[in-house]
Amino acid sequence: MSLLLHSFILVVLVCLFFFLLFFASFQYIYGHNKNSKLPPGSFAGCPLIGDTLSFISPHISSSKGRFLDINIKRYGKIFRAHLFGYPTVVSCDAEFNSFILQNEDRLFVAGYPKNIPGVLGDLTLLVVTGDTHKHIRGVALNLFAAMRTRSSSFISDIECNALRVMDSWKNREKLVFCAEIRKFTFSVIVKQILSLMPEDSESTQILQNFNTFMRGLVSVPINLPGTPYAKAIQANYRIKEIVRKIIRRREKEDGKVEERMDFLAILLHQNELSEEEILSLVLDLLLGGYETTAMLIAIIVKFLGSDHKMLAELREEHLSVKQNKVGKESLSLEDYKKMEFTQCLINEALRLGNVVKFVHRKAIKPIQYKGYEIPVGWKVLPVFSGVHLDPSLHPDPFHFNPWRWEKYDLNGNMRGFMPFGGGKRMCPGSELARLETSLFLHHLVLKFSWTPLMDEDLPMSFPYLDFKNGLQIAIQPLLQLRP
Repeated sequence: MSLLLHSFILVVLVCLFFFLLFFASFQYIYGHNKNSKLPPGSFAGCPLIGDTLSFISPHISSSKGRFLDINIKRYGKIFRAHLFGYPTVVSCDAEFNSFILQNEDRLFVAGYPKNIPGVLGDLTLLVVTGDTHKHIRGVALNLFAAMRTRSSSFISDIECNALRVMDSWKNREKLVFCAEIRKFTFSVIVKQILSLMPEDSESTQILQNFNTFMRGLVSVPINLPGTPYAKAIQANYRIKEIVRKIIRRREKEDGKVEERMDFLAILLHQNELSEEEILSLVLDLLLGGYETTAMLIAIIVKFLGSDHKMLAELREEHLSVKQNKVGKESLSLEDYKKMEFTQCLINEALRLGNVVKFVHRKAIKPIQYKGYEIPVGWKVLPVFSGVHLDPSLHPDPFHFNPWRWEKYDLNGNMRGFMPFGGGKRMCPGSELARLETSLFLHHLVLKFSWTPLMDEDLPMSFPYLDFKNGLQIAIQPLLQLRP
């Protein structure tokens, strides 16, 4: 009898949740002034679902996807739709995207769906606002600034991890490259944050939980036992408990914490954050340093493997760096700065691959822009891929052409190019991602040649980015290159 009562209560709670969400959506849609000049568009179907399934429908990440293609042709680059349970303004307009991101906290705030704060926690940099965001992000920026002061050891660590992964490829003719590159990026980030090696048991536990955690980020936010969302919340808790134990262990080391040079040691030494804020920031750093950098490298490897001219120019650049590098052993920041064609490749992979397709914002004041009015409470989605693939901004936008970046500076200051976001929420680890990618490519192109085994295995937007078949490649060690 108690089981039946329990099931009945669960059903009632779920129904109540959906009713309240439907009612809130109805109020948002019909509660605004009917005479207001909303962007063109339509609110299709049930407010709870609207156009969400069409918008997140998997498509090649180097395309806009059917939803954007249809709506841009029908309504223009700024239009309205009903997404993620809310009336939403979708922007594929470079100027409007910049306007949104530059007016953080004044006109807009982060407005992510429930599953993001539900899995990541309320203190994640993705969702915190105002002074809390400013404070935590400032600490993150200081961490990456500290990285530059110890650049030689940091670069050496990256190179050692790259070479360790590549050494495991001996006597192997085929690789699932996405799995291999995730080993590399994970080993780099846990070393830099927590001084853990891949073989450490705590590192293994974090990775196991992290994979569960990642699946829950894109799941339906229903916190019932056995759902991906519920499993992700538990995985978050377990990762934080592992880090908490590391903190407790370091507190017993009687001052030796200061001798460490990882990010956690810097955080503990500064005393600027609460323990919960430290745990949340560690999780944010793991997330940013693991998956997005891995996918950036995978996109480059995909396109390099089928373009001999491109690969030859990249290999020539890295041979030159090797021959003229500063110092005898590891690379240096000066060597990194000479990798100019590498930066062109990175920019083009970010533009065409769209590792991050869009971000979520919410209007906190009535917005007027280009004759349109956006009511308070409406969601706004700046869609980066819609701008990156705009033929009026980027000639032949669906062609991977790194040479288009030669007329721009190495930071990729091209109109509308925002692969790492912008404004107050621009990714603080963007330079780390570029450095890590450049160093991995340096050793890859000097040691191996490769060919993608499946032409149709392209980077896909799910909307998170991944390769459907893991990017399978045939790989061969190179004969000794000229000294």
